[in-house]
Amino acid sequence: MSPFAHTPEPPYYAVIFSSRRKAVDDDGYGLMAQRMIDLAARQPGFLGAESTRGEDGFGITVSYWSSDEAITRWKRDAEHLAAQRLGKDVWYEHYELRVARVERAYGKR
Repeated sequence: MSPFAHTPEPPYYAVIFSSRRKAVDDDGYGLMAQRMIDLAARQPGFLGAESTRGEDGFGITVSYWSSDEAITRWKRDAEHLAAQRLGKDVWYEHYELRVARVERAYGKR
């Protein structure tokens, strides 16, 4: 499986989630992260995701969506809300979330 998301021609949206983990212990984090990707993939408007985390605990996940409405529905998903609470309370020392509209995209395939 490619680590690159296969997105359509723009425009579409990107949700950029940058975070620093509190501890090295997994504490269920890996399972929850995979569950969120699996759950997001079943949401209308989900286009794909790319994610990485360094040994220092800093990570970034970019998820791609067809519309701002699709992002809002995902943000309000009950299971996603529970994961967000765990992130705030247990896993993250710091995080930033940004939503952007992708106007242009190109690369080498």
